[in-house]
Amino acid sequence: MEGANDSVLSEFVFLGLTNSWGIQSLLFVFSSMFYVAVMMGNSLIVFTVASEPHLHSPMYFLLSNLSFIDLGLSSVISPKMIYDLFRTNKVISFRGCITQIFFIHVIGGVEMVLLIAMAFDRYVAICKPLHYLTIMSPRMCIFFSVIDWVVGLMHSVVQLTFVVKLSFCGPNVLDSFYCDLPRFIKLACTDTYQLEFMVRANSDFFSVGFFFILIISYIVIIVSVQKHSSAGSSKALSTLSSHITVVVLFFGPLIFI
Repeated sequence: MEGANDSVLSEFVFLGLTNSWGIQSLLFVFSSMFYVAVMMGNSLIVFTVASEPHLHSPMYFLLSNLSFIDLGLSSVISPKMIYDLFRTNKVISFRGCITQIFFIHVIGGVEMVLLIAMAFDRYVAICKPLHYLTIMSPRMCIFFSVIDWVVGLMHSVVQLTFVVKLSFCGPNVLDSFYCDLPRFIKLACTDTYQLEFMVRANSDFFSVGFFFILIISYIVIIVSVQKHSSAGSSKALSTLSSHITVVVLFFGPLIFI
């Protein structure tokens, strides 16, 4: 990466979340607790699904994949952020910043596509229960896993293609606690207005597009459920509620940012 541009900066400095010692202490406690909880919870899900034969079904296969991806997504930013809370000089190398941007977009893209795969799984289970195991075969599950990573990698590579040739000659201060791509681009020596627009447009199209696909898919499922018995509808809607909660919690902050 470093050889692909004319950057003279070897590191970037984060401003962080706050300079208040008291708030930093609270953030350290809560961030550490949440990070440990996320790591333990998702690790437990992955281990349980892998070790229990009766959980070797398409739904739990996709769930364990989601937990594995959440482990990676949580670990891209959180450890560095927690470590920097009590550091006066919050720095990250140029290579480290590029690496962080790369994995944020890879894992984020993978999770978006995986959520669509999980919505498709619920659609088949609810609307075509007799054909569920035929449609959601092991080959189909592996196909979804491959597509997840291909799309995530393509999205991240496209994003980095926009910035790999930029020159950075100062300043090197990022008003953030992680390497946020739009803020990173603003530090380039040249005019980056068009580049910022392209990066934002790509991210917006990717996140908002997948969000609306998921919303449409859930509407289709709910409409289909209403045609069945009330007992079946109640059971199906309770199954969907957890999926919809995950989608809202994931895409809500993402679209807001």
